Amino acid sequence: MQSGDKETHPRTERFRPGRVVLDTSLFVNPDARKYFGDTPTEALEGFLFLAAQVPILEFYMPPSIFRELLNFIQKDKLSGDLLVVLHQKPPNKYELTCPAFLLYELIEDIRERINKGLRVAESAVRGVSSKGEKVIIQDLRRKYREALREGIIDSKEDVDLILLARELDALLVTADQGVIKWAEKLGIKWLFPEKFRDYLLSSIKKARLLDIRI
Repeated sequence: MQSGDKETHPRTERFRPGRVVLDTSLFVNPDARKYFGDTPTEALEGFLFLAAQVPILEFYMPPSIFRELLNFIQKDKLSGDLLVVLHQKPPNKYELTCPAFLLYELIEDIRERINKGLRVAESAVRGVSSKGEKVIIQDLRRKYREALREGIIDSKEDVDLILLARELDALLVTADQGVIKWAEKLGIKWLFPEKFRDYLLSSIKKARLLDIRI
């Protein structure tokens, strides 16, 4: 090695942080957040505490999802680590491409759901006289929501999550079945929130074995 040449550790050259895209459901859904805290704010703090110890991972959230999250947390209780650990990045909507078959499948899915919703409404109308208006309305809302909203991407925020995970080739962490369904169609890696804490702890151990520091 010539004098003045900078020595580069071979392990550093090979190392590239993994990327993780997070959904609001990780902190808002009671079944998902309980692994980090009892409330959305506590869950976010619990995540940040572990995430700050994982230099082999980078964490992202679309700005639309981040704004959604802010509606559920106590902003005054969060530390500055939030902006350091959790990167806000919108997907590159004008350069990303998706297979055309997804559009066909989405249209077909929406059409089937509309027909199913119509049948639910027709059934509710027929039962008004026997069950009463209040009971029928409650039943109609539940069944209509199941028919039209469960298992589908039904918001711009959902699309932002999927596109950003695709763009970054990242692991997507979400409890939303609709997002998971369409992530699988695009070959996007995903993880249930209830497994995410174990994933972080394993990543912390791996970072220590590799002697990679923040």
